[in-house]
Amino acid sequence: MRAQVIDCRRCPRLVAWRELVAVEKRLSYREDDYWGRPISGFGDPDAAIIVLGLAPAAHGANRTGRVFTGDRSGDWLFRAMYRAGLANRAESVWADDGLVLTNAWVTAAVKCAPPANKPDTSERDNCRPFLQREFALLQRASVVVCLGAFAYEAACSEFGVRPRPKFAHLAEVVAPNGLTLVCSFHPSQQNTFTGRLTEPMLDAVFTRAVELAAP
Repeated sequence: MRAQVIDCRRCPRLVAWRELVAVEKRLSYREDDYWGRPISGFGDPDAAIIVLGLAPAAHGANRTGRVFTGDRSGDWLFRAMYRAGLANRAESVWADDGLVLTNAWVTAAVKCAPPANKPDTSERDNCRPFLQREFALLQRASVVVCLGAFAYEAACSEFGVRPRPKFAHLAEVVAPNGLTLVCSFHPSQQNTFTGRLTEPMLDAVFTRAVELAAP
């Protein structure tokens, strides 16, 4: 499945953007070899907790080759996961930096970096078969941490949550298949710089996810 994700070229706009960014680069990363391709999920294949984000960041995962790796959102995420006992280290800077997840899998609803971090609905739908297969392969999963409203809507759509309750930080929704969705504000700079999301707030999400995933 990872190979099929990496080879995907279904969305012309996303293909053009991810490859342009990989060539033009950000000045501070000008010496880096950008990944510039779709990003598959990673972590513990026996995970009880799935962490679902929106899409790779242009100069984060699109550069490093691993979701939530090498950007400020990932810094916040992996620090919280480390404190929760789900990661062996509190930072992730590159795909081969030694980060190991325990009982957790991290992925995104859309597999390519979108312009302005805003995939459109057709791009989301093109990625949906990959997400469906990913969920199906993670057979021990019982909790999905939804980072942001986009991820929450994708999870609700996938698991048949209708009507969809309003998104809110720390909101919990039990899907028809028994999975519990736990909502969190996305650890984007827009949320963390403004104080809309604090580290204790994010810690509370993962503390609750670990509680729910306990045997």
